[in-house]
Amino acid sequence: MYPPELVNPMKAQLADAGFSPLNTTEEVDAAVAQKGSTLIVLNSVCGCAAAGMRPAVLASLKNEKTPAQLATSFAGVDKDAVERVRKHTLPYPPSSPCVALFVDGKLAHMVERHHIEGNTAETLADHLKAVYDQYC
Repeated sequence: MYPPELVNPMKAQLADAGFSPLNTTEEVDAAVAQKGSTLIVLNSVCGCAAAGMRPAVLASLKNEKTPAQLATSFAGVDKDAVERVRKHTLPYPPSSPCVALFVDGKLAHMVERHHIEGNTAETLADHLKAVYDQYC
């Protein structure tokens, strides 16, 4: 488990943009089950989350179409919630950071860590915008 003083600023980046925290398995199940589109971001302390994933996710929300619900959980902190998100994202292997888009309770699109690493935040944001245009 990471200490709160380390992860709180990283959590705040998404919370300040309107992402609801997913701290329990029940919260995860409720978020996934919502009608419409739900974006779930598994946040992380790694460099690719800081340099790529979080800035990309925030930039992607400057789009005509965006997910109706935004939620996040933090790997290495919200253990039970993260494990539940990972069950909902099967058959994809565990990945953090990652970004999952659910539509009407079904996984519609997944961006895994290996898609995030080595890409710029701008490239990732453009990819997410295209995903929103298709599914939202």
